[in-house]
Amino acid sequence: MLNTKFTKLTNIQYPIVQAGMAGGITTPELVAAVSNAGGLGTIGAGYMTADQLRSAIRSVKQMTEHSFGVNLFAPQEIAFSEDDVQRMNEHLDHIRVQLGIEQSPLIKKYAESFDDQIQVILDERVPVFSFTFGIPSSDVLKQLKHQGTIVIGKATTVNEAIQLEAAGVDAIVVQGSESGGHRGTFLTDASDALIGTMALVPQVVDHVSVPVIASGGIMDGRGLIASLALGASAVQMGTAFVTCAESGAHKLYKESVLGNQEDATEITFAYSGKAARGIRTKFTQAMKDYHGDVPPYPVQNALTRDIRQAAAKQNNPEYMSLWAGQGLRLATNRTANTIIHECVQQALGVFGNITLLDK
Repeated sequence: MLNTKFTKLTNIQYPIVQAGMAGGITTPELVAAVSNAGGLGTIGAGYMTADQLRSAIRSVKQMTEHSFGVNLFAPQEIAFSEDDVQRMNEHLDHIRVQLGIEQSPLIKKYAESFDDQIQVILDERVPVFSFTFGIPSSDVLKQLKHQGTIVIGKATTVNEAIQLEAAGVDAIVVQGSESGGHRGTFLTDASDALIGTMALVPQVVDHVSVPVIASGGIMDGRGLIASLALGASAVQMGTAFVTCAESGAHKLYKESVLGNQEDATEITFAYSGKAARGIRTKFTQAMKDYHGDVPPYPVQNALTRDIRQAAAKQNNPEYMSLWAGQGLRLATNRTANTIIHECVQQALGVFGNITLLDK
């Protein structure tokens, strides 16, 4: 029952995808452990330089012979005002003073080169490529598919899923509003695309023919079975792996996830300029008092990077981005291998109970 179109497509044992969480969470050890356990491990490479990405890919290859993926942020056209940047920097300087770091630091670039990152993926012949925030060019997708790379896009609405299929993706991650981290919305305002996983997945399934991967609030075998019942071919889990042994998340980040409950998160633009769900902090609360325009991603992300890095070094979680979904009360500190296998066993048990009750 756990053999699906997606497991056949990607040649994995179980329909479980580890989300490509950027920022150091998805260590090569985590990615390889998930793939070795029968799922699909994913390198969250959005913030990596080309050299860092190449090194991570090669490290994963040394630890697993199974399929794995790389996730990137699709490039976007951005428009912003230098006045908005200056006003934001002045606001952030009040926090920088508290942390004892340089005020209004010079930022040489806002994001890594997507073209350079893609070239590494092509050179290294990565088995699976996933993306969010939009759709890469048709030329990029054709190059990837030509060499046999499986391509996965992310949608937060039915219309986004339809566009992704039209662009030629092999599967679609359907991101419900419960999901932690950045929203993948690209056709509308993020606030208009907050559809729950249970409502969104079957509607997307009815409008596309490629495999659908359910994402958002899924933490265990119960979520897996529910997603399969809705028509999904797999699930993607992020928060469930943030706190596992192989995760590269800061110790206090893990403790925040493990110590909080389902009503502790909110969607904020404060850290990156793009809507993202995370645990409330003093930083997100302070940013609610800011009355100017928050620069868009990746500008705001670059502006707050020094604050987040300093907070991590000073063991101050109140100024770190603690991305987490609404299922965080179900998080544990088990190994990735244990998470995968307990998820599968629970799913099979739930299915067995349903079958017995039906009889």
